[in-house]
Amino acid sequence: MVMAFSNKFGHLALVCGNKSEVATGYSTLYGDTAGGFAPIKDLYKTELYKVAKKYNEIHNKEIITKSILEKPPSAELRPNQKDEDKLPPYDILDKILFNYIERGKSYNELLEMGLNEEIVKNVINMVEKSEWKRRQLPAGIKLSELSFGKERKMPITKKYRFW
Repeated sequence: MVMAFSNKFGHLALVCGNKSEVATGYSTLYGDTAGGFAPIKDLYKTELYKVAKKYNEIHNKEIITKSILEKPPSAELRPNQKDEDKLPPYDILDKILFNYIERGKSYNELLEMGLNEEIVKNVINMVEKSEWKRRQLPAGIKLSELSFGKERKMPITKKYRFW
């Protein structure tokens, strides 16, 4: 529907996926990844919440409603679904993603940071298996030290493990 309106009226549809979702493939092709520009694809979910709160603070009013900022994140594909059904809590996920992507830390280095082994394995697997989805996203704003695309490309098909 969004793309139909975009085409009919000549508006630019914005992709709403953030870096946490883009990194792990926790997005729907032709759903929340459909659009012509991805303004927040280089902001981790935890950063996005900070930006939203700061935006309200700057404008001295609740532009982004409290209910949006306080409700548990969900893809809303089925009743009572929450992102944490499939993903670790975003503070943990984003810590792993930041250190793995931005800092280039290895699986073993992530474990040395005291992170849970199973969670680290799952997150790295999600990141590595989702390259094909990232290749289909439109351009976005570079906001981090290392963004997906030009700065971090991995083969779409590969058969190696990091542990």
